Amino acid sequence: MSANPVTLPTKTKMKVTYAPKDKPNYVPGRRGFFKYRDLGITAATSGRIRAQITSAEKGMSEPTGWHYHQCETQLVYVLKGWVDLEFEDEGKIRISAGDSLMIPGGAKHNETATSDELELLEVSLPADMGTVSCDAPR
Repeated sequence: MSANPVTLPTKTKMKVTYAPKDKPNYVPGRRGFFKYRDLGITAATSGRIRAQITSAEKGMSEPTGWHYHQCETQLVYVLKGWVDLEFEDEGKIRISAGDSLMIPGGAKHNETATSDELELLEVSLPADMGTVSCDAPR
């Protein structure tokens, strides 16, 4: 029995993309202490989704500062290491290898520390995600 293709409601033309780990495409990113490996999803979805591997070989030297992202949502899945964050409403949390975190657009947060070795998968909707600095909550 052959499978029938599923038609999903979308206005975005998408295509299959492949990002082999032995040919990484590193791109500039939001933070100078991280490396960002583009997985080709932005081009494949015409900018609807961004997916990248964020990594570090040395922990953060200082917190990122309070900020929020101009996006619908951001999903983080930790592959290796950990990240400490604080949120305006949720307080302080640590996400470690195997943990996931969904951050709605506009949620104020601050990344305060990372393990020396860090690797995580980040997915955002849309791909072009702005970062806006803001005051720390009271």
